[in-house]
Amino acid sequence: MALLHVENLRVDIPMGHNPTADDMLHAVRGLDFQVERGEMLCIVGESGCGKSLTSLALMDLLPRKAKRTASRLTLDGIDLLGQSERSMCDLRGNRLAMIFQEPMTALNPAYSIGDQLSEVLTRHRKVSRKDALARAAQMLEKVGISNAGERLRQYPHQLSGGLRQRVIIAMALMCEPDLIIADEPTTALDVTIQAQILRLIRDIQKELGLAVIFITHDLGLVARIADRVAVMYAGEIVESAPARQLFENPRHPYTRGLLASIPIPGRTKPGEALGSIPGLVPSLVGEQHGCAFRNRCGHTVQACARDVPEVQQDGHMARCLLAASGPKPILIKESARS
Repeated sequence: MALLHVENLRVDIPMGHNPTADDMLHAVRGLDFQVERGEMLCIVGESGCGKSLTSLALMDLLPRKAKRTASRLTLDGIDLLGQSERSMCDLRGNRLAMIFQEPMTALNPAYSIGDQLSEVLTRHRKVSRKDALARAAQMLEKVGISNAGERLRQYPHQLSGGLRQRVIIAMALMCEPDLIIADEPTTALDVTIQAQILRLIRDIQKELGLAVIFITHDLGLVARIADRVAVMYAGEIVESAPARQLFENPRHPYTRGLLASIPIPGRTKPGEALGSIPGLVPSLVGEQHGCAFRNRCGHTVQACARDVPEVQQDGHMARCLLAASGPKPILIKESARS
């Protein structure tokens, strides 16, 4: 049985003071996915595709005006849709935790590292502050921070960005949650620190058997850490598959476009132009019909303007009429080149 079940997850945001149905921004549009225990699911896509809103919807931390709906949203059998705010507070940090993308602002500058880490444990477990601080020191050492006792007395401004991100990871691990959501946790870090943080997350995930949803726009990163990949475009999952299968045989033209834009060492020649996806992402305000990618795709047919089915083959899903048969989708529309 999967740990997390998500069916028909939607996030709608009203635009304006007296919005009608035509003024509704459908930011997340009917997501279906599952996460198994011990699995690393990477959700990938361009900025604005709905990745971060999806993570906030799972945590029930959406902006006040945003509306979350779903046919099913359960964590280990717990219905996340029917929880009160108090009940969700009991779950956050305990059964599910989040690693935010901005380490410079994710920690409270007014409290020491020890106060912030120990609070997680005392909030969810019947332990003394002394025991909570001992656990906090243990977690700091686990995430590679030396001199843990000294670090517990320090404040966020006294730590580098890389150390702050390690503290945030330690905070997420304090209660050994079933599921961790990592929302672009390396975005604000330099390349060397990024590699260290990625290796740390992957190693801890394997060691503790955690389920992780890793959100990113970097397919090169995904290739190194993912067990399974879900590709988002315009608020929808347009393709999902085991990682190796998706990279070896991408079936949706958007996925192929993303892969074509990645330089490959030893194969991409100096000065060679990388692939690009022409056109613009469609507006998600008002009702949407058909394939959201059709105006940027080189194989669009009339049927693409109607509802596009999810084509499933051997655990590989693609929302594309040409995914199951025929020539592989062509990325660039000739009319878009000029």
